[in-house]
Amino acid sequence: MVIKLTGEEIMQKCKIPIFTVDSLPDRQAQHLGCVTASCCLSKNIVQDLSSNIRNWTVGGELTQYSSMIDQSVNLVMARISEQAAKAGADAIVGFRLSTSSVSMGAAEVIGYGTAVRFLK
Repeated sequence: MVIKLTGEEIMQKCKIPIFTVDSLPDRQAQHLGCVTASCCLSKNIVQDLSSNIRNWTVGGELTQYSSMIDQSVNLVMARISEQAAKAGADAIVGFRLSTSSVSMGAAEVIGYGTAVRFLK
């Protein structure tokens, strides 16, 4: 079963804040280590075929693939936040995303960052 999360729902599921910056001004932090999460989703054959026909004929955004990538990013953010929280982190800094195509109609999203605990 695939879980679809909205942007608001993902923020509620994230146990700790996730930042793309490598450090936060005026905050000293202890680095707890790298945290990672991944998600690999695929479309069914009907959705894949319909996206390919659109791509080959009229062009434009492939909304089914955009939706799949958005869903993958949301799942990665929820998973990495949970992993960092279990490690005792207060936040994740230096968060980055990477994607790859694992097969026709399937994509993998990998998220990574540094779990940190703020010093008083």
